[in-house]
Amino acid sequence: MFENLTDKLERSFKILKGEGRITEINVAESLKEIRRALIDADVNYKVAKTFTDEVKNKALGQNVLTSVKPGQMMTKIVRDELALLMGGTMSDIRLEGNPAVVLIAGLQGSGKTTFSGKLANLIKSKKGRQVLLIAGDVYRPAAIDQLKILGEQVGVEVYTEEGNMNPVQIAENGIRYARANHINTVIVDTAGRLAIDEQMMQEIAAIKKAISPSETLFVVDAMTGQDAVNTAKEFNDRIDFDGVVLTKLDGDTRGGAAISIRSVVNKPLKFISSGEKMDALQVFHPERMADRILGMGDIVSLVERAQEQFDEEEARKLKKKLVKNQFDFNDFLSQIAQIKKMGNLKDLASMIPGVGKMLKNVEISDDVFKQTEAIIYSMTPKERENPSIINGSRKQRIAAGSGTTLQEVNRLLKQFEETRKMMKTVAGGMPKMPHMPKFRR
Repeated sequence: MFENLTDKLERSFKILKGEGRITEINVAESLKEIRRALIDADVNYKVAKTFTDEVKNKALGQNVLTSVKPGQMMTKIVRDELALLMGGTMSDIRLEGNPAVVLIAGLQGSGKTTFSGKLANLIKSKKGRQVLLIAGDVYRPAAIDQLKILGEQVGVEVYTEEGNMNPVQIAENGIRYARANHINTVIVDTAGRLAIDEQMMQEIAAIKKAISPSETLFVVDAMTGQDAVNTAKEFNDRIDFDGVVLTKLDGDTRGGAAISIRSVVNKPLKFISSGEKMDALQVFHPERMADRILGMGDIVSLVERAQEQFDEEEARKLKKKLVKNQFDFNDFLSQIAQIKKMGNLKDLASMIPGVGKMLKNVEISDDVFKQTEAIIYSMTPKERENPSIINGSRKQRIAAGSGTTLQEVNRLLKQFEETRKMMKTVAGGMPKMPHMPKFRR
């Protein structure tokens, strides 16, 4: 989402390339480009100006070490100021009370209902809590059905009251139901409108007053740019929410809302969401986002995602097989499944420093493993366990069964053998993941 901003910021730092030291003249030129890049990314003008003023003060006050180039120093200062602008540190969701109540607010179409399902999944899977979803959007019939489907997907009960058009009453009754059934977390999905109106504001304020949530989250569509910031300000003036959720970050967005929303409403960004999958929700880390904006990747988040799919017992078994050179296609399939569970492949690749820029114009489909899986599934159990028995006639059969060519089967077998050799050499640590398929521009 920040590709254009990243490119423009990199160009602004190049102005200082070759300079022996930071001066007011060369800093002014660099900051002019930085300010222009931020405004082009739909960052609020006042926020962009204040930001560049802070960067200028910090830059001119720095005694640059002889081992540090001015461009590198400017990158470090901008990175730190960006992280500070977006909140500085991660702000976790508060789950207090019996049950803990989370109220979801926002305009219609911002992704509130989908986010409610994702949040229920995150709280259940990562915090080990029981969750009840309450369908409080009584005006959009599809919202209740959608919440039921999402609840079923993530294994969470959904509380509804057919025919009741009083969202305050539904929320209160749902909380009583949760308490009676020893459910310790409640998420209340509420109605939105296409634009802010007095009726909606009064309704969401009445719900908040009645249920006293431990956390009120405002959900906003990142693709609306500065409108997202303005809407957040109006909602905050009325209901004083606790945090912001930015959705649709996988769309054609310039990212300005993520950068400027904190300074305008003085409330933390708590979650960022992309895609429709129920696990496509991330806790917002300002420092990590600043790194990604500046093309530095996000290795910490990548490792965390890998650890979530990591099974210690399975790893021990796999290591024994690797040492004995018994790694087979069943293990290969298992490794692919773990990679797929980690999320969108292009998003994962962008977390590796330098790789995101290389893949800027490369389309990586989540189906990149389909051909590999089709070939493996066309093998007999014996062939998967002992690939060395796959001769010419077997290859022909596998190619026909998987809808691929003999060359593609040969390529996979060669790739597998290289992977097996590489993994066998890894000693005393976690086994590496299999080779990623090659992507074409």
